[in-house]
Amino acid sequence: MDLAALAGDYTVRTVVAGATLLGVTSGVLGTFAVLRRQSLLGDALAHAALPGIALGFLIAGQRALPALLAGALASAVAAALLVALLVRRTRLKGDAAIGLALSLFFAVGVILLSYVQGRAGAGQAGLETFLFGQAAAILRSDLWVMAVLAAVALASVSALWKEFELVTFDPTYAAALGLPVAVLDVALTALVAVAVVLGLQLVGVVLMSAMLVAPAVAARQWTDRLARVALLAAAIGAASGVVGATVSAGARGLATGPLIVLALSAFTALSLAFAPRRGLVPAALRRRSQREGRRDRDVLQALDTLRRRHDDPTYAAERGMLDATVGHPTGRTLRTLERRGLVERVRHRPEEGRHWRLLDAGEAALSALERGPDAPEDRP
Repeated sequence: MDLAALAGDYTVRTVVAGATLLGVTSGVLGTFAVLRRQSLLGDALAHAALPGIALGFLIAGQRALPALLAGALASAVAAALLVALLVRRTRLKGDAAIGLALSLFFAVGVILLSYVQGRAGAGQAGLETFLFGQAAAILRSDLWVMAVLAAVALASVSALWKEFELVTFDPTYAAALGLPVAVLDVALTALVAVAVVLGLQLVGVVLMSAMLVAPAVAARQWTDRLARVALLAAAIGAASGVVGATVSAGARGLATGPLIVLALSAFTALSLAFAPRRGLVPAALRRRSQREGRRDRDVLQALDTLRRRHDDPTYAAERGMLDATVGHPTGRTLRTLERRGLVERVRHRPEEGRHWRLLDAGEAALSALERGPDAPEDRP
């Protein structure tokens, strides 16, 4: 199927719109979760939403998405409050409290799901699809529900941006300013729960945490500014949603949710590898450049020291002497410095091997290396 046919398909357009809404919302809210070192909280909230889905079905008596999402949101918020209570009232660390809440709520959810599936007529409801997501089941009416939830979440973040920023980076200072830190903390966690609920039908309980964590991790590699991280995470989340939904529509039989997560993983892997300041490849290149710079400086310093020691500006040092002075082989470094016009080979007695001499350009380069890039004056 070509792109024009995909763009005209009602189901594809609905899924792409839903995936874009989810990507933007989870990207922005996941930024706060990651920066607050609460990446596991998204996983816990996603698993904790399962009993709420089952309860929503039991209360509504049918597979009505607003009821299911309301139940999921209530269940996820209850799990978040339980985590906060365990951390504040006991000696449990945050990761242990999150693990306990995740296990408890997911176990209850599986039991309730088994009970619901055993009821007459409930088997056709397809509640088990919330475990791994079923994007193709999204209807236009479901899209409106998702759009309202996303709008409420993003508008809340925009309205409380400064407060959330303070609570995220310096809660002690925020408390000193008189801000209700605990209330803001709960509000931010509740908004993360909204993002989790948005993704349950698309990517499911199991993979939802990736939608929160991966865009923020990828965006964090490119910038340090909170607003830019949030915007970039939203863009990465939206782009991954579009890519995953489009590939899934073009290759029949492939689930949309895992493809969205794979696209996110690809963006994250590329960011971890190639982001200019934090990427692994640029960091390796910087380390290599620094290592070569130290070798250049060592060789130039050795030549300069030897000619000063012999009080001869044209003194030429033998290669073996340079190796012994700097403590490592200097052949490759000398050839590099020769190509850059900093040293030159000189004729000497045949039985004494190659000799090397420091040039004026090499002395100037050594001065620059010794005083660093910000020094105002030349080396005397």
